[in-house]
Amino acid sequence: MDLNETGFLKYNDIKIISMDKDNCQVKLTITKHSLNPYEIVHGGLTFALGDTAMGVLCKAYGKNVVTLEANINYLKPGKGSYLLAVPKLIKMGSTTCVLNTEIFDDNKTLVAIMYGTYYIVG
Repeated sequence: MDLNETGFLKYNDIKIISMDKDNCQVKLTITKHSLNPYEIVHGGLTFALGDTAMGVLCKAYGKNVVTLEANINYLKPGKGSYLLAVPKLIKMGSTTCVLNTEIFDDNKTLVAIMYGTYYIVG
């Protein structure tokens, strides 16, 4: 299955750039549909990008996961032509894993930081 062709990712212009344990990147192309009334990327979409990136990294480790808990700190407005999420594994357990991801804009400005705990379903 090509994950880039799944409905949610395709609909929201989210694309898996690399799905490797050592280099995982997920990109959101910013369109007019990505923006909130203040003309910046909607916070929920930024969150979805980070959550997706952490799930993709788990998939690179051969794990299918669902989100148990996640939080985000918004540092700068999401602007430009794209946002890029770069996740990192903190701990892989037998039933859960913990990750974080940094989200950058197209100027390499750090826009948000996320942490998440995921339940391994398979």
